[in-house]
Amino acid sequence: MKAMILAAGLGTRLKPFTDHNPKALAEVNGKSLLEHNIRYLQRFGIYDVIVNVHHFADKIEAALYEHDNFGSEVSVSDERSEVLETGGGLKKAAGFFAGEEAFVVMNVDVLTNLDLGKMIEAHTNSRDAMLASPGNASPIATLAVMKRESSRMLLFDKEMTLCGWVNNKTNEERISRQVSSLDLFAFSGIQVLSQAVLNNIPFEGKFSLIDLYLHLAKSHTIKGYDHTGNIFLDVGKPESIEKAEYLFQ
Repeated sequence: MKAMILAAGLGTRLKPFTDHNPKALAEVNGKSLLEHNIRYLQRFGIYDVIVNVHHFADKIEAALYEHDNFGSEVSVSDERSEVLETGGGLKKAAGFFAGEEAFVVMNVDVLTNLDLGKMIEAHTNSRDAMLASPGNASPIATLAVMKRESSRMLLFDKEMTLCGWVNNKTNEERISRQVSSLDLFAFSGIQVLSQAVLNNIPFEGKFSLIDLYLHLAKSHTIKGYDHTGNIFLDVGKPESIEKAEYLFQ
């Protein structure tokens, strides 16, 4: 299986560090976020990785070269000319996943003890079960989600099928499927995707994966994988780095 680490963002929440460095090279206990996540993927047998780069791209490439790609096969998707956001970044790198039935995409600034192997298994088993049941749609994506505080939440029905999104601060709501009861979960920035996602991208240029999922959820099945109770940190702020150093040795 292959994976993509999304590392092209500007990392504005990690200023002043990101005034002169990419957020991917912010360190937790002497290891960069990039190294932490490459090694995280290795624990689940994933050694073939692509990393997108934009902000201080040369420094990311230098770190990969200096450390021999941290023991993996690492390709680079170059977004120096224009950062494409998460969805656009995935679309640009789509060729890397040719022939893959499923693959992993994750943000570089998340740290977790989520059992990725079980999540991949859940995606595969759900897909196989639906394929065996006529009339049911196979899920094209499985998103890691948790019960935790966040200003932006994904909305799921009782079968954990994605139905929409809400911004708790602005009350903006986007509904892809109308159902009577919805449950709120925060997205963890990790997803297992099937090739069908890449085959059904209607957008060009810059766009987010969330926008893509909300569009696809109108006609395709996207599932949530609840990993509430796991350790999870969005390492986007200096204070999060301090907490991460305590939790991730």
